[in-house]
Amino acid sequence: MSTDKKYDRMAVVYDYFEEKLNPFDKYRRIVAGYLRGNVLELGIGSGANLKYYDRGLDVIGVDFSEKMLAKSELKRDRLCMDKVKLVKMDIEDMSFENESFDMLSSTFVFCTVPNPEKGLSEAYRVLKKGGRAVFLEHMKSENSFINIFLYVMSFFSKLIFGTSMVRETEKNIKRAGFKIVEKRDLFFDILKFIVAEK
Repeated sequence: MSTDKKYDRMAVVYDYFEEKLNPFDKYRRIVAGYLRGNVLELGIGSGANLKYYDRGLDVIGVDFSEKMLAKSELKRDRLCMDKVKLVKMDIEDMSFENESFDMLSSTFVFCTVPNPEKGLSEAYRVLKKGGRAVFLEHMKSENSFINIFLYVMSFFSKLIFGTSMVRETEKNIKRAGFKIVEKRDLFFDILKFIVAEK
């Protein structure tokens, strides 16, 4: 089953866990606080970040799962966020023109994008020169002992969501051409907050 179909199937459960049991809300708030101008949220999913956005922020949120976008739409309407536009789109092949956005955001997305390097290259392409991308992502550790547990977890997360726990996302961000200007390790070196510039 393709990754987008897995998320369609799990949308209701996923949304429940994000709303009720998500321990990362305080970090989502930090991401939202950085955003200015014309923003693209990559992999908006069920809209977990929407409640933290400034109401005047211009946002286009893209996702490849129709059912996850339907959850986002409900939240957007409930919050009366008229400046948020939702679009079904594959991050690996976006239809936006080059240098369309002032800023990008991504929260727990590049663990799931089937070809993360391609997705990050597309993100780099649509970001304006001098623009910034804000990432909240989990990834492979530099500690081989920790990675034992991550590989075990990844076996199950791939089956259910198509999500890998052992992506080298920080390295992939650099390979796409971004320059990292700020970085914080939030949980060991597995969960990271990264601000990168084009």
